[in-house]
Amino acid sequence: MSLADLQATNYDPRDPDPWLALALDQSLPIDPEAKAALLRGSASWSRRWMFNAIRPFVFAFFLVVKLLRALSPHHPNLNGLLHKTIHWGLRSFGSPDANLLIMRHFHVGTELLAFIKANAGEVSVNTVPLRPRTLKDLEDNVFLQHDLNVFNFIIQLNQSLRAQGRDLTPVERPDFSMISDAPFDIEPTKKGWLNFADVQTAVEVYTPLYALLLPRADFIRASNSLQLDEPVAIYIGKILGTDYHLSFIKNGHPLVALSTMQAGFRLMMHGLDCEALHGWLRLLKRRQAQGLPLDPRNPTAEAARA
Repeated sequence: MSLADLQATNYDPRDPDPWLALALDQSLPIDPEAKAALLRGSASWSRRWMFNAIRPFVFAFFLVVKLLRALSPHHPNLNGLLHKTIHWGLRSFGSPDANLLIMRHFHVGTELLAFIKANAGEVSVNTVPLRPRTLKDLEDNVFLQHDLNVFNFIIQLNQSLRAQGRDLTPVERPDFSMISDAPFDIEPTKKGWLNFADVQTAVEVYTPLYALLLPRADFIRASNSLQLDEPVAIYIGKILGTDYHLSFIKNGHPLVALSTMQAGFRLMMHGLDCEALHGWLRLLKRRQAQGLPLDPRNPTAEAARA
């Protein structure tokens, strides 16, 4: 399914196609490729049927894992096996759209943090850029490192700002150089006869596996990291001097932690939040390059300096 495919269908006001409505909707500035992949996944039989069929079993497995982790919070610690299993599962059963969305997420997260760092002034922040090109690259501790990156970034950024007695402030001409305005360098995956799992089904299945193979503290940290979208968006708002993009964020502030049992759904929302934030920055980058006001809602504002 693509936007062109949907537009080619006959539109009947008495029976409007819900996928056409979502494809045409422009409420979120999401990359067209990512949006098309999400729509295809949502419309797939995997999401509509298999997802609902497996959820009770995944929930029961999750409860067993939580009980086991209550008895043994530190062991087993099989991070290497976890990443190899995720790679194997996505290669064997993940649809090309699911694999693309998962790999895109690490590129998007890397660029969002880089944008904040570049526009924060003199701060000491060290994280590991994550740019997986192939599914095999995911074995290199990518999922765990992603969680570590976000927490370490927030800790180190705020340590630096507090030591200087200041906070993030609006930047006259933000640096968007790290925001990609072209497709990420991601190798497309093959569509075999078993590659049917949409991204939400894949996420739902591997979430309890994540809890089983990592120490309890690592899983709880990973789960809580899903609610860091709002602090990251607030940092971006302080730099841009606008809070419009906060309307994109729906994962909730981490000061009120949500249950780890909701981690699968919140991981999907985390991906959507990040795609919307990245798409917004990409839009602003283009407007800055064209000499337009950064805020597209205010055409009378002073144009960005060339």
